[in-house]
Amino acid sequence: MRILKVVMLIMVCMALVGGCEKKEKQASVPAAVPVTVVTVTAADTPWPAECLGRTAGSRAVEVRARVNGVIEERLYTEGGFVREGQPLFRIEKARYEAAVQQAQAAYNNAEREWNRIRPLYAAKAVSQKSRDEALAERDSTEASLRQARIDLEHCEVTAPVSGYSGKESMTAGNLVAVNDLLTSINQVDPTFVDFAVAAPDRLQRIKFRLEGRLRTPDDMRYTVRLRLLSGVEHKGTGTVTFMDTRVLTDTASVRARAQFANADGAIMPGQYVQLTVEGDTLVNAVLVPRDCVLQTQKGPMVMVLDADNKMRSVPIVTSVTIGDSLLVDKGLAGGERLVREGLAQAREGAVAEIRRPEADTAGGGKADAAGQHDAKEGK
Repeated sequence: MRILKVVMLIMVCMALVGGCEKKEKQASVPAAVPVTVVTVTAADTPWPAECLGRTAGSRAVEVRARVNGVIEERLYTEGGFVREGQPLFRIEKARYEAAVQQAQAAYNNAEREWNRIRPLYAAKAVSQKSRDEALAERDSTEASLRQARIDLEHCEVTAPVSGYSGKESMTAGNLVAVNDLLTSINQVDPTFVDFAVAAPDRLQRIKFRLEGRLRTPDDMRYTVRLRLLSGVEHKGTGTVTFMDTRVLTDTASVRARAQFANADGAIMPGQYVQLTVEGDTLVNAVLVPRDCVLQTQKGPMVMVLDADNKMRSVPIVTSVTIGDSLLVDKGLAGGERLVREGLAQAREGAVAEIRRPEADTAGGGKADAAGQHDAKEGK
């Protein structure tokens, strides 16, 4: 009986030791890290530029007096649309009408004298000097008559271009002199938007183009979208018509101009707007989401999954930001699966447990649901 008790005690001890060893074995196997992943691809990717600009009329014209006199009447509605040639002001013209009459009389007299001298000169009855003086007098009075008629026409001030008029600078009853400002006109169709491109961004694009990594539009005709600062987007698109070839030293930027059709006058001159300049395309670009990148003392790194869903850290070199993604210059070739959510628990050599199918691939591809299937097989 005593021997039986000893045997049973030994068997219980062996069972307990075996269980402990099993638990230690289970504890030594690292737990899988729950993560979500994204697959990066190498693809042609649009690279738009965001700029702040200010609108301006395609023609901003100052309307000034071209004769002296008293303004008799304003003939337009301030702020209204005026057409080219439309009367804007009327300046008193009585003395200019008198000047025309006086010049006409002088011309008539000179013309008669010329008609009298000409046959006499042909008959050698008068000298060459008399003939030349009569001809010069006729030409001089003709020019004076023409100038008098021009001054009379300028008594009615007309719009030099079509556009929206400004406030009058001189009211009726005021005496104006030549070159006094009367009003202004802004031609808003088409409308210009002056903006500046940051020099580093512009130089980076030129560098990529020379390296064959950037494709630009033919003749540099970029498409531009306009959004007001209130958030309202203009329904039409514009075109870049000017891009400077030098950098402004005081602002470290490159001047540019875009042109928009504005027949309805929706874009007012002088307002600030947000521009999106489209047309540049990165060739075979590899983009990674920002939240896939770890910033370390050695530089940016990403956690890549191999075929067995094991993690390994890969250093990368990035250059520019496009939306919520970074352009990878070195380190990735496309096709890699990167850890996105769960980076805080990710570590070298750990096995990933993909919690749900892969998110949309960086660069616009479709999700690869095989990651979840691989994770289940690796459990």
